[in-house]
Amino acid sequence: MSGSNTTDFTNPSTFILQGIPGLEAAHVWISIPFFTMYAIATLGNFSILLIVKMEQSLHEPMYYFLCMLAVTDLVVYMSTLPKMLGILWFHDREIDFSACLTQMFFILIFSVMESGIIMATAFDRYVAICNPLRYSTILTDSFVVKIGLAVVLRGTIVILPFPLLARQWPYCRTNVIPQPYCAHIAMVNLACADTHVSSYYGLFVLFCVIGLDGIFIALSYIEILKVIFSLPTKDARLKTLGTCGSHLFVVLAFYIPSLFSSLMYRFGQNVPLHFHVLIGTICVLLPPMLNPVIYGVRTKQIRDKLLRLFTYTGA
Repeated sequence: MSGSNTTDFTNPSTFILQGIPGLEAAHVWISIPFFTMYAIATLGNFSILLIVKMEQSLHEPMYYFLCMLAVTDLVVYMSTLPKMLGILWFHDREIDFSACLTQMFFILIFSVMESGIIMATAFDRYVAICNPLRYSTILTDSFVVKIGLAVVLRGTIVILPFPLLARQWPYCRTNVIPQPYCAHIAMVNLACADTHVSSYYGLFVLFCVIGLDGIFIALSYIEILKVIFSLPTKDARLKTLGTCGSHLFVVLAFYIPSLFSSLMYRFGQNVPLHFHVLIGTICVLLPPMLNPVIYGVRTKQIRDKLLRLFTYTGA
C-alpha cells in the first residue's frame, strides 16, 4: 500500500487518511476524547429528538428548530466519527474516492445548514420577544417547514460545486490526506490543477453565506436587547434574556471555533501540522457535541423532561 501513496496517477480510486500526523503513537489515547464526544453528541441529540416527539407541550417552533439542529449534528458525527475512530483504533486508513467526496460534502453542507438553522432560531427569538402578539400567526407550522426546506435547498445549492470541482481535478502528487477525515482544504492541496476557483468560491461561501447569517443574527439580537433593556424591572429583563440564553451560547459555540480555525489556517504557518489537524478536527466536532448539552442544561423544559426520562428509566 505504501507504494501507492506517492506514485504518478491522475484519478486515485482511494485516499489514505493519515489521522493525526506526527502523533500516530498516541492515536489510541487521542481516540478517548473523540469517542467521549461521539457518545455525548449521539445520546444528547437523540434524547432531544425523543423528548420533543413525546412531549406535546414542546411542539412549538423553537423546539422544531432545535430538532433540525439535532439532526444536523447527528449527521455530522455519523459521517465523520465512525471512520475517524476506525483510523485511531484499527489503522483503517483507506477510504474510497467517492466516499471521501461524499464525506466532504456532508461536512460542508451540514455546516452551512447549521448556520441557517441558528439564524432561523434567532428569528424565532426575535419574533417571540419583539412581536409576541403575532408569534403564533407568523411562525406557523407550515412556515417552519418552509424555513427548513429553504435551509436544506440553500445548503445543497451552495455546497454542491465543491465536490463537483474536486471530482474533476487530477491528483498526481499523493493520495495521502494528512487529516482524520476528508477536509476540503486538504483535497485542494493534493490537486495538481488550478484550484483558485474553488478557493475563491470557498471565501464567497464563508463571507456571503455564513457571514451574512452571522450579521442577521447580530441584528436580531440588537433588536432583542433594545426590547429587553426597555423593560421596567430587573426581574423582567433577566427572565426575558433567559429565554434566549441557550441560543446565544449555541451561536458562540458555532462561530468561535469556526473563526479560530479559519484564523489559525490563515496566519498559523509556523504552527506544527499535528496541532493544526487536531484543533481543526476539534473545531468541527465541538459544536455538535455542545449544542445538546447547552440546551439540556439551560432550557428548563428540556432539562425537566430529561431528568424525568432518566429517572423513569432508572426506576
